[in-house]
Amino acid sequence: MELPLSGIKVLDFTGVQSGPSCTQMLAWYGADVIKIERPGIGDVTRRQLRDIPDLDALYFTMLNSNKRSLELNTKTPEGESIMEKLIKDADILVENFHPGALDHMGLSWEHIHELNPRLIFGSIKGFNECSPYNDLKSYENVAQAVGGALSTTGFWDGPPTVSSAALGDSNTGMHLLIGLLTALLAREKTGVGQKVSVSMQDSVLNLCRVKLRDQQRLEKIGYLEEYPQYPNGVFTDVVPRGGNAGGGGQPGWVLKCKGWEEDPNAYIYFTIQEQNWENTCIVLNKKEWIDDPKYNTAKARQPHIFDIFSDIEKWLADKDKFEAVEILRKYGVPCAPVMSMKDIAYDKSLRESASVVEVEQPGRGKFLTVGSPIKFSGFCPEIKAAPLLGEHTEEILNQLGYTEKEVSELKINKVI
Repeated sequence: MELPLSGIKVLDFTGVQSGPSCTQMLAWYGADVIKIERPGIGDVTRRQLRDIPDLDALYFTMLNSNKRSLELNTKTPEGESIMEKLIKDADILVENFHPGALDHMGLSWEHIHELNPRLIFGSIKGFNECSPYNDLKSYENVAQAVGGALSTTGFWDGPPTVSSAALGDSNTGMHLLIGLLTALLAREKTGVGQKVSVSMQDSVLNLCRVKLRDQQRLEKIGYLEEYPQYPNGVFTDVVPRGGNAGGGGQPGWVLKCKGWEEDPNAYIYFTIQEQNWENTCIVLNKKEWIDDPKYNTAKARQPHIFDIFSDIEKWLADKDKFEAVEILRKYGVPCAPVMSMKDIAYDKSLRESASVVEVEQPGRGKFLTVGSPIKFSGFCPEIKAAPLLGEHTEEILNQLGYTEKEVSELKINKVI
């Protein structure tokens, strides 16, 4: 079938991760995404963390598949003219430059809207316009710091801890994607495009809403019963770091399995589910816990929760993480193996579901990348190679009506 976003033209004025993660998904679902890059330089991630000299890094290829690349010096009059022609013909423009950069290029939202009233303008910044920090550049860990994730991640006796999940970058890209698709639907009704702004701080905060919930509960009652600090620890007036606690009404923890001494990922996450306590006791050979008043309610268990986890680790001692999960799942115990990146790379089910895919990249050969996390009954996106720098420059200019002679002159004048 024709992909849902076929016919949608996107100008990708983004770099690094937050913007490219958004525009890549638009490309996966059928949009024609033109990545606009500085001549001879391109996206900085083409050169960052290279594993093969002189080839585009995986950092770039894993965030820019299915796109076309146009080299363009927008600081020249000719480049500015080309950019305006592209804008007049586009449906979406996405940028994640530092604050004020597009305005300095003569491409303010007002000017863009005047050139093409139907165009939807997507913008990613570190902070929203009301923030006192809105003139600052932001990166992944900066966003995690100001969005609340950093202060609530880690253990109570250690410093705030960064998550390896891209909460600031790719998460913000996904939020912008939602906004752009919403604006496309709105345009179907009004015929007019709009500006869609997303900040990295807001996007991280949106994923930390349960911690904002906990701050309000803490201010009301002075403690949080699902945190490891309850009932024997001390609470201050801010949400503490909870280690590997479940964060909800179902206590959980990361527990050692066979081989943990050599394998840093020989663990499972184990959840004690209130409504499944009896089955949990049966599988652990602890039937005496079922009716014991010290254990038979969540409130009674909390003071002994780490003793319970310690006993569970004894049960796990002769089972590897996959064996343990196979047993526990039969009793309905919520649990999962701690998957290493190597486990992920070679997981058969992730390959079958196209969550992990193999792509052929010019010069590099085959490499692994993520596929669409969203599954559709009507189609499965084909993940293709990322573009070489300027690979489609002449093709795109020809589509705009430039002749071969004009393209040659642009090259001579270092516009492309």
